[in-house]
Amino acid sequence: MQNWEQMILPPLKGRPPKPRNTGITMVLDKGLSLTETRNLLEIGADFIDFIKLSFGTIPLYPPSILKQKINLAADFGIPVYPGGTFLEIAFWEKVVDRVFDQLSALDIHWVEISDGTINFSPKERRQLITNALHHNFKVITEVGKKDPEHQPDPQRLMQTAKEDLECGAEWVIIEARESGTNIGVYDSLGAVISEKLDMICSVLPLDKIIWEAPLKNQQAFLINRFGPGVNLGNIPTTEVIALEALRRGLRSDTWKIIL
Repeated sequence: MQNWEQMILPPLKGRPPKPRNTGITMVLDKGLSLTETRNLLEIGADFIDFIKLSFGTIPLYPPSILKQKINLAADFGIPVYPGGTFLEIAFWEKVVDRVFDQLSALDIHWVEISDGTINFSPKERRQLITNALHHNFKVITEVGKKDPEHQPDPQRLMQTAKEDLECGAEWVIIEARESGTNIGVYDSLGAVISEKLDMICSVLPLDKIIWEAPLKNQQAFLINRFGPGVNLGNIPTTEVIALEALRRGLRSDTWKIIL
């Protein structure tokens, strides 16, 4: 049998191959078993760049299962890292250095630093990023609050993201939670608020932003706006192939734009 790419070319061009620095897809793992993780990777590993163990769930895995899960993903070239809430709790309980040591022992090489629930001062945030880098982690940060009633001022959000990048963060995630509604650049129905999107893009480099976009309409909007190289996060594990189809124009939502 011929490779499909010898017959059908993706209508939407410019999808970066792995390893890549743009077109990042971060998947939100809310508790996959080893078998489910293997099934996901066997089908979608080429399309996944990070697996985030959601929220503060990492201590809930049996240690041997957690280690196997991390190793399995590593076999497919995909880093696993804990959600930012986990480090917020570690900071609150004053055990960050111990947590960093444990993550290193698990062969986790990336951490997410956020203050979606608690509040960091700018100094505390910089110190936490610097401490993670000192422990040889690569850092992804997240800006925004998880409570729809307490969203940060857009100017403060952008300044925090800019300072994170200057401090050594590889990417900055724009918060949207797993619901994708009434948070960040999305309204109560999950539609993109263009004014907020434009404001962020006017200040921050697009290739350093990961937009949390758990909903299909959000993914399609951002791909149509920025192209297949846009960085997207909080993708449900069941939507990896569907998102890749959007990125390549193999789905009406992004193909129709170029007809």
